[in-house]
Amino acid sequence: MTPRLRRSHLFIGFALGSLLVGLTPLLGAANPVGTPDSGHAHVPFEQRTAMAAPHHPVVPANAEEPAAPVLDRAGWTATASSEETIGENGRAANVLDGNARTIWHSKWSGTPTRPPHTLTVDMHRTAVVSALVYVPRSGNANGRIGEYSITVSQDGQNWGSPVSTGTLADDVSAKTLGFAPQGVRFVRLTVLTEAGSRGPWASAAEVELLGDPGTPQSTVDLARTGWTATASSEETSGENGRAANVLDGDSRTFWHTKWSGGTSAPMPHSITIDMHRTTSVSALAYEPRPNLANGRVGAYSVTTSLDGSVFGAQVAAGTWQDDGTVKTATFTRATEARYIRLTVTAEAGGRGPWSAAGEIRLSGPADPAAHGSWGRTIGFPLVPVATAVLPGDKLLAWSAYAVDRFGGSNGYTQTAILDLRTGKVTQRRIDNTGHDMFCPGIAMLADGRVLVTGGSNADKASIYDPATDRWSATTDMNIARGYQAMTLLSSGDAFVLGGSWSGGRGGKAGEVWSPDTGTWRKLPGVPADPAMTDDPDTPYRADNHMWLHATSGGKVLHLGPSKQMNWISTGGEGSITDAGDRADSDDAMNGNAVAYDIGKLLTLGGAPAYEKRTATRRAYTVDLSGDQVQAARTGDMDHARGFSNSVVLPDGKVAVFGGQSYPVPFSDATAVMTPELWDPATGAFTSLATMAVPRNYHSVANLLPDGRIFSGGGGLCGDECGTNHPDGAVFTPPYLLDADGSTKPRPVITGGVPPTATFGASLTVSTDKPVKSFVLMRASAATHSTDNDQRRVPLESTPAGTGTYQVSVPADPGVVLPGTYMLFALDGDGVPGVAKFVTIS
Repeated sequence: MTPRLRRSHLFIGFALGSLLVGLTPLLGAANPVGTPDSGHAHVPFEQRTAMAAPHHPVVPANAEEPAAPVLDRAGWTATASSEETIGENGRAANVLDGNARTIWHSKWSGTPTRPPHTLTVDMHRTAVVSALVYVPRSGNANGRIGEYSITVSQDGQNWGSPVSTGTLADDVSAKTLGFAPQGVRFVRLTVLTEAGSRGPWASAAEVELLGDPGTPQSTVDLARTGWTATASSEETSGENGRAANVLDGDSRTFWHTKWSGGTSAPMPHSITIDMHRTTSVSALAYEPRPNLANGRVGAYSVTTSLDGSVFGAQVAAGTWQDDGTVKTATFTRATEARYIRLTVTAEAGGRGPWSAAGEIRLSGPADPAAHGSWGRTIGFPLVPVATAVLPGDKLLAWSAYAVDRFGGSNGYTQTAILDLRTGKVTQRRIDNTGHDMFCPGIAMLADGRVLVTGGSNADKASIYDPATDRWSATTDMNIARGYQAMTLLSSGDAFVLGGSWSGGRGGKAGEVWSPDTGTWRKLPGVPADPAMTDDPDTPYRADNHMWLHATSGGKVLHLGPSKQMNWISTGGEGSITDAGDRADSDDAMNGNAVAYDIGKLLTLGGAPAYEKRTATRRAYTVDLSGDQVQAARTGDMDHARGFSNSVVLPDGKVAVFGGQSYPVPFSDATAVMTPELWDPATGAFTSLATMAVPRNYHSVANLLPDGRIFSGGGGLCGDECGTNHPDGAVFTPPYLLDADGSTKPRPVITGGVPPTATFGASLTVSTDKPVKSFVLMRASAATHSTDNDQRRVPLESTPAGTGTYQVSVPADPGVVLPGTYMLFALDGDGVPGVAKFVTIS
C-alpha cells in the first residue's frame, strides 16, 4: 500500500542533512536583484514545499512518515543583520508569514551589504529544536544561500559554536539543516556566501523549525537492570499486555491498556518506570509495538518523581505521529529522578481509547570517557550509500544517477569527496565510465585504487584512482550483477560472487579480475548457490551482500550471511566447499562481519530474510586456524539489528551503529539509535552515545585515519521520502576522550613510515613518546552494511632506542592483503595517534 506522504513532513526526520558541502560554484549571470518574484499564493507549508520541489518519483510502498514535528510559529519574531526596505519589501519578518511570495532579502539597493548576513528567529519560549528548514525564493535565483552556519542560544546574547555548518546546492528545493536536538529559544542562520556566486546577497522565502525527533547526541541509554514498570491499566485477559513487557528487550511483547470484556479503560493512561535508584534522565524513547497500529501513543506528557508519590511539572510533552518509528521525548533539561511517568491523553490514530508500547527506554547524559561523543551533522549533496577511505585524509562517497533517486541504468553516477582536514565536500557527476554505480560491489586494490562493479549498470566495472582523482572504465564483468560481494585476494586480483539484485536472477558464479590485464576470468567451479541464504525471495535476495574474508594462497572464507560457511579457492576454475555452520546462528542477512585480529572475525546481527523478519541480537566469533574454522557465540548486543554497520577500532574493539530491530528498506521504524562497543577481552557489548540520525538501509560507517568513525547515509527513496539522510556525523570513541570531553594526549608518529613497504619489511618508526603497540588498519570501503575490506593487523614491534621502534610487517599477503593501510601507534592506555598511510605490496 502506498503510504500517506505529507509534504509538511517532507524534510522532517531525525536531524536531516545540514549540508556541509563545498560544491563547485554553479555559474550564472549576476543579474541585478529585482522585485520579489511572482510566486505561490498564501498556502500551508506542506503545499509551499511541494511547489518548491517539483519532482515526483515513485515512492517505495514501505516508506515511513518521519517523526519530527514542524513547530508552531505563533508569536515568533525574526530579525536580520541586513534587510532591503527601499527596492523591495525584504524584511526578515517575511520568513514567518506563511507566504512564499514575500521574502527576506539582504540590502541590495545603493550599496549592498556584504556577508556574513544573519537571520535570527526568536520563538519567545524554550522548545526542543532539531533542524531549520530553509525555503529559497522561487523564480529569481539571486540570494540563494550557499555556505552557512547555524547557532543557537537560550538568551539571545550567548551563542556557542555552530551546531551545523555547510554549503547548500544552488536550487529551489527546501533544505533541512539538522543538528542535535536541544532546548533553545533563539536560532540563528548565518549566511557566508551566495550559492551561485552571483553577488553578496542572501534571501529566504520561509523558515521553519523542527521539534523533537530523537534523543540528543550527548545522551546514552541507561541500563535497565532491576527496573520495574507499572501502569494505570493493563490487559491481562485477552492478551498479555502487562506493563513489565516494555522492559524485556522484545518489542513483540508489549504493554496494552484494558480492552477485553467490552469495557476499555478510558483516557488518560499512564505507565511508570521505577529505576529503583536516582539518576539523571534527559530523554524517554518510546517504541510502538510492531505490525499493529492500535494503541500507538499520540498526545503525551512526561513527568518525574523522586519518591513515586509527588510528580513535578512536565519535562516533555507533545504529539507523536501515527507510524511505527521509534519516538523520543527529549527533556528540556536533564532531571534527577527515580520514577519516570509517561501519560497518554490520545491515541495517535484516533482509533480508540487504547494505549500500547513495545519498549520504553530512558537516556541520561553521556560520559565521554565511557560512551564517546558525536560531532555536528555533516551534510552531503547525496545520500552516501557507498564510501571509501582514501589517502590524503579523504572520504569518497557515491550513490546513484540522482541525488535522492535511483532506478534503471542511466550510465552515470553522483559522487562526492569529503576532505577530512577542511570539512569541505566536492561534488561531481561521473559520466565517462558509462556506469550507474548504485548498489555495487567494491574492492580496495593493491595500488590504492577503488574497483567498483555492477549495480544499476549491472555488467560495468569502474576504477577510481585517488592519486589522479580520476575515474576510468575497465573491462565489463562476464556476469551482470547488483548487490554482489567482493574482496581483494592475496594475489592482488579481485574476486566477486553473487548479486541477483540486478542483471537477472540466479547464476551469479564467481569471477576474478586481474590488475595486470584488466580482464575478468570466470570461475565455473564457484557457483553462488552453496553460499545463499534461505530467503523467501530466492535468489533475488538470497545471494546478496556476502561476507568474504581473503586468506593465503588466493583462498576466501565465505562466512555469511548464510548460516553455512564455505571455503572458496580461486585457482583455475575455482571450487567451493562446506566449512560448517556458523555455530547455532540462523541466516543473518544484512548483518556483517569484521576482521578484528589476525584470523579472527566477529559477526553481528542480521535477520533470517532480507526484510520484514525480526533481526537478532546475537554475535559470533569465527576463528581461523589453517583450513579449520571454529565459530562460537559471544555476548549478545543489547539491541537486535539488521542494516547496521560495524567498524573495528585500532585497539581491537568493534563498534556497531544503527540498524533496525525489524528491518524494512526505506523505513526508520524500529530504528536503533544507540551504538554499542564489543570488547574481545570480555565478549560483552556496552552502550555508546546516542545518535541523532537513524542509520538503516543504505547507510555506511568507516574508520578514519584519526581513529574516529564516520557514520552516515540511509534512505535514497525519492525526493518525497522522509527517510532520506543525505548526511553523516563523526563519532569520537571513548578511547580518545577524558570525562570532561577533552581529547586525551595522543602519541605522534614522527618518522620512519615510507609511502610503500614490502611484505616482511622491518620499519624503523619513531614517535614523540613511548608507545605500547602498532597496528595496521586497512583502508576500507562500505556499502549496504557490508565492508569486506576491513582488516586489523597487530604488528610485532621492539624498542630500538629512545622513541624508536622496529616494526615488522607480516610476510604473508594472506594476513596483510596488498593495499593501502593506516599505521596507528597506541600508547599504554590504548590511545591511538593519528595514522600514517602506507601501501603494502
